[in-house]
Amino acid sequence: MGGTIKNPAYREVCQGRTGHAEGVEVQFDATEISYHTLVVVFFSSHDPTTLNRQGADVGTQYRSAIFYTDATQQATASTIIDELTATKIFSAPIVTELTAFTNFYPAEAEHHEFYNTNTNHPYCQAVIEPKLEKFTLNFKKLLKNE
Repeated sequence: MGGTIKNPAYREVCQGRTGHAEGVEVQFDATEISYHTLVVVFFSSHDPTTLNRQGADVGTQYRSAIFYTDATQQATASTIIDELTATKIFSAPIVTELTAFTNFYPAEAEHHEFYNTNTNHPYCQAVIEPKLEKFTLNFKKLLKNE
């Protein structure tokens, strides 16, 4: 999302030459979960205070960003940032970019469901697994029992 070329290859995005951020497109039913809740989960699931970085991953493609679809989403995200800033939840300023949604370009098929098909991969174990454990601990009530 948020880059300068159409249909970038994942490899190009990872090299940081396209201006795109790695991300996910979240489609949701507002009668099931609110946008507010999704934004709260977003801020609880990553470090929004490091510019162009998430853990060991460095570059503009790893920036913290929200791509809103309307003025209400923009206002909600902005209000949450203001609240988190005022309560000093984070020890550094929030640098999350708020940008209007334009186009979402899905990664190539081999990147879809990466965690589910590669749970033994070192990146999955070292980075994704701890985040999933934290999410499950903090947001268990949001998970569906299957």
